Amino acid sequence: MLDRIAMLALQPALSKGAAALQRTGITADAVTLTGFAAGIAAAGAIALQAPLLGLALICVSRIADGLDGALARQTQTTDRGAFLDSVCDFLFYAAIPLAFAIADPPRNALPAAVLLASFIGTATSFLGFAVLAERRGLQREHYPSKGFYYLGGLTEGTETIACFALMCALPNWFPQFAYGFAALCALTICTRVLAGWRELGKSGSS
Repeated sequence: MLDRIAMLALQPALSKGAAALQRTGITADAVTLTGFAAGIAAAGAIALQAPLLGLALICVSRIADGLDGALARQTQTTDRGAFLDSVCDFLFYAAIPLAFAIADPPRNALPAAVLLASFIGTATSFLGFAVLAERRGLQREHYPSKGFYYLGGLTEGTETIACFALMCALPNWFPQFAYGFAALCALTICTRVLAGWRELGKSGSS
């Protein structure tokens, strides 16, 4: 829901940062992998019960996630880069709830499992529509910078990172945050399925 607003607000700073990286010869794929490594390190820190360090590493990871796309647009966007970015993002999103489950299994394992199940729903509704949208040549009017059709929803990347930040800042509240965000993800799944059903119905036969 907030991704488009966040992208507009951060774009000037990301463009400047990407220009600086371009002058050094660093590639967009290298930035993507660096951000992914920071995200996995964040998960490791959380699993070792250092959630504030995890939060700092999440911030590094997401800055890199913004810079890689900006850098690619200043050099050359590729399908390979978009694929790599998407895979790294989804693995990162899965790693953080898993890390909280490892940190405190009796308290966190079930809510982490529920949250991960909801992430499966948001991911499949997102990617399933993206595949068919690409096949039918649908245009992504509101997210032109994305590597594929971006079907928005109530819980997008910005909301997910905000939730992760709250979990790291208040780790004892992880179960409440996990169940609450899973419920919001369920709403996102419903709206995406409905929107995708309607959009694909307009653009071709079932």
